[in-house]
Amino acid sequence: MIKTILTVIFVIVCIALTVVVLMQEGKNAGLSGSISGVADTYWGKNKGRSMEGALEKGTKILAVLFIVLTIALDFLK
Repeated sequence: MIKTILTVIFVIVCIALTVVVLMQEGKNAGLSGSISGVADTYWGKNKGRSMEGALEKGTKILAVLFIVLTIALDFLK
């Protein structure tokens, strides 16, 4: 019973992690702006409060959940 519940949660976390990673901007997206000195603008200083910052935080949380659930499911074999 618990293995089934953890497997369903694991699948949801996998799908959510994939979606969150795909929603993030690429690292090259801001390259032209940073070369011209625009990296210290409002968005560069307040990245943690922006949508991109929230996506990065969500990625970290979902990645930890992914690892924990993977280990838990392995122990329940």
